[in-house]
Amino acid sequence: MGTAERQEAPGSGAETASPAAPRRPEARAPDIPARSDVPSGRAAAREEAYRPLWVEEPARRRRLPDPVRTSAVRAVLIIAVTLLQAMVAFLCTMAGSWLAFPMVLSSVASTVVATWGALDVWVTRQVWNQRHGVVSTPSSTARALRRERRKARRQARVTERTQERIRRQGGSAGQLSHP
Repeated sequence: MGTAERQEAPGSGAETASPAAPRRPEARAPDIPARSDVPSGRAAAREEAYRPLWVEEPARRRRLPDPVRTSAVRAVLIIAVTLLQAMVAFLCTMAGSWLAFPMVLSSVASTVVATWGALDVWVTRQVWNQRHGVVSTPSSTARALRRERRKARRQARVTERTQERIRRQGGSAGQLSHP
């Protein structure tokens, strides 16, 4: 349903009309003043019924970091120029122009540079993630496994200390009588 089809504010009941319905003045830009020949009561009602043409929604994903975005823009520009050169080289080849050979050579060179640009985006993103860290929370199963391993290590240390104490005492602590 397009903006022109909506007749009333959301939640007020009937929301659609015929597609040929004229646009209502409520959809005007907020900086355009109301007509002065409209009585003040209708102007006030019109201001109450005003609703924006669109509603801002929060972004689904976070914005790319600045270095990554810079390298991505650079890569897109390089790739666009490469595609343009390839198209010109193809058209010059089809036309039999003398410019075909130099354009093919420059297209090959541009392809190498475009590949470098795409790899630069990937490497820059990896470096940024490594330097600034991506916070990840372990799952409950991983937490439980770590807890069990810590418990086992603790138990092993306690057993080792006990054995060491017995060895230091000469092993006679567990004997009932002397030989």
